[in-house]
Amino acid sequence: MTRILHRQIKGTLPTAVGGRGVELFDAEGKAYIDASGGAAVSCLGHNHPAVVAAIQAQAEKLAFAHTGFFTSEPAEALAERLIAGAPEGLDYVYFVSGGSEAVEAALKMARQYFVEIGQPQRARIIAREQSYHGNTLGALSAGGNLWRRKLYEPILLETHHVPPCYAYRHRHPGESDAAYAARAAQALEDKILELGPDTVMAFVAETVVGATAGAVPPVADYFKRVRAICDKYGVLLILDEVMSGMGRTGTLHACAQEGVSPDLLTVAKGLGGGYQPIGATLLSGRIYDAFARGSGFFQHGHTYMGHPLACAAALAVQETIERDDLLANVRAMGARLRAGLEARFGNHPFVGDIRGRGLFQALELVADRGTRETLDPALKLHARVKQAAMARGLMVYPSGGTVDGVRGDHVLLAPPFIATAGVVDAIVDRLGDALDAAVSEAGLGA
Repeated sequence: MTRILHRQIKGTLPTAVGGRGVELFDAEGKAYIDASGGAAVSCLGHNHPAVVAAIQAQAEKLAFAHTGFFTSEPAEALAERLIAGAPEGLDYVYFVSGGSEAVEAALKMARQYFVEIGQPQRARIIAREQSYHGNTLGALSAGGNLWRRKLYEPILLETHHVPPCYAYRHRHPGESDAAYAARAAQALEDKILELGPDTVMAFVAETVVGATAGAVPPVADYFKRVRAICDKYGVLLILDEVMSGMGRTGTLHACAQEGVSPDLLTVAKGLGGGYQPIGATLLSGRIYDAFARGSGFFQHGHTYMGHPLACAAALAVQETIERDDLLANVRAMGARLRAGLEARFGNHPFVGDIRGRGLFQALELVADRGTRETLDPALKLHARVKQAAMARGLMVYPSGGTVDGVRGDHVLLAPPFIATAGVVDAIVDRLGDALDAAVSEAGLGA
């Protein structure tokens, strides 16, 4: 019996008792390759000695000091490191305890910025369908995940959504990447004009879409067009890299591959690698200056923001990534993972698309490769894949509702940055066996 309200009330979860490297171990002694990093969190794997040592050392010096009274050495050092590697124009950091809090803070910063500069009429948020930005009410409002939103619709903020840049589903037959990118970006400008340019405060987007649609990358110059549209109408660009950032796609920030800098950037999962709960919102100098010249503070806060232990852990994670040149490994093992997925699933009758960047890859599952018809949602093939993978000692991150919140299945992979060639090959092999077993169990044949 458990006294915990787990995510799923029915069923029994194995108990995790330890971890080392890319593996987690349950109470029965079974090992699991963590091929999803939990939810793209464990970028250094488990029980990394450098991070454990940093946490221990910090705990012996200072565990907690409220940021209403003090700053701390690890927080200041982590902020310096983050800004040194940040996209151009991002000059300050606001620390929180996770991704939802980071997005919540970004939305509040956007609102306060316009109040401070004398444009209080700007309060509207535009985001994209099939996005996920967190589960607090503001972040959930911005998100376009229908299943997560549905129960709470009556108490969510008014937010406006435009179609995502999702080439596999939305690009027209014969349409080039460039033409599709232009059309997808135009949807944002059309929405701004519809709402009234002087009423819109921010556009929120995941640089590479994560959990809701499965590692969907932008195409061509989509984000350059988005950046230009935001600049044209004075709208702040908030890029959510909670899942895709901090090295996951092969560069420290996913937006570096798009050649754009946002006004606000949210990071979390790969920031601390799961060793402590931490997230951050990076903000531009002009937003900071507006606060400094105006009210003199940001009207927001959490008890555990800038937590010394969390910042010490994150600092050690980031130092390890740089010292061990792990971004190069992300690129190399990402290419190996992609090649392995293409070889194993490129002609699989129930895999329609293989996509992603770096160690952030996904399979989209379909009923028919030719028509891209989705599977019957009642089959819950994604959940069957997860169960079959766990049985084979593999953790993956599947989800349903990929296409529109109801239809579609995908399987997301986000292995640790320390993955080796042998680990990558084992992930592909076990996933192949798991998918085939799930297909068979669902009565689909192979």
